[in-house]
Amino acid sequence: MSRIFLLLASISALLGVAGGAFGAHLLSARIPPDLLAVYETGIRYQLVHALAMALVALAADRWPDRLWARAGWLFASGTVLFSGSLYALSLSGIRWLGAITPLGGICFLVGWLFCATSVARSVR
Repeated sequence: MSRIFLLLASISALLGVAGGAFGAHLLSARIPPDLLAVYETGIRYQLVHALAMALVALAADRWPDRLWARAGWLFASGTVLFSGSLYALSLSGIRWLGAITPLGGICFLVGWLFCATSVARSVR
C-alpha cells in the first residue's frame, strides 16, 4: 500500500508544480487577481497533501495500522475535491463550484485525525 501512496504523492506533487508554473506564467495575465488567489490556494493545498501522502506511505511501513491507508485515500480524495473545485472555480468563474471545496477540506481534516490516531496507537 505504501508504494501506491508514494506514487500518488509523486504524481500529485508533479501536477502541483506544473499547475503552479501554469498559474504563474499563463494565468496571472488572464484571470482576475481574486480568482488567481483561489487557484493558488488549490496549488498550495495540493502540494501540502502530496507531502502528506508521502508521509503516510513512510509511516505505514514503520507503524502498521489500517488508518494510514484510510488517511492516504482521504488526502487523495481531498485533493481532488478541494483543489479540483478551486481550479474549476478559478478557471471557469462559476462560483457555485466553491460549494464542493468544504467536502475536500473535511477529507483533509479526517485524514489528519486518522494520522494522529495512528501515531497515538503506536506510542502505547
